[in-house]
Amino acid sequence: MNRRNFILIINSVFFLLSVLFLNFKKGFNDNNSFYDGVVIPETSEVLSVEQNNEIYEEKVLRVIDGDTIELINGEKVRYIGIDSPERDSGGECYYLEAKQKNENLVMGKTVRLVKDVSERDRYGRLLRYVYLDSIFINEFMVKEGFAQAFTYPPDVKFQNLFLEAENYARENNLGLWGECGVRK
Repeated sequence: MNRRNFILIINSVFFLLSVLFLNFKKGFNDNNSFYDGVVIPETSEVLSVEQNNEIYEEKVLRVIDGDTIELINGEKVRYIGIDSPERDSGGECYYLEAKQKNENLVMGKTVRLVKDVSERDRYGRLLRYVYLDSIFINEFMVKEGFAQAFTYPPDVKFQNLFLEAENYARENNLGLWGECGVRK
């Protein structure tokens, strides 16, 4: 085994132990866990990521909308693979609800950020998958109807997961699918 493989194995073990520790520390109640008044469906889970992707943690300073946050280090992060209603021209239907849900989930908390292929979008924002403990925030926002699946190649790693989450929200008239008459 060469040095690179050994380092990858050690990093994988460390990451898995960290995830297990965070889940154990948080604890579970019946089939749902409760995090600051937000019920998290048991289907939300940390998804495996390849070791060549950058993974790091940072505290959230501010929530800009349902799919964008600002970190304490000043970087803005755009959630990969999803699109929430925008504030432009008076605010699209469900903009405030999406922003508030994102605030309830991540505001002031330390999140785990995972890169796919692209580093930044055309506005200079970091493109990342965002996790909070065992919650995959990108998926959660889509599955609960606060955002739509919207992938831009080459960042398509979880495209199918997001489409399944969107179908679930649409079929159950959750969030913008029930309130705004959105249809794809």
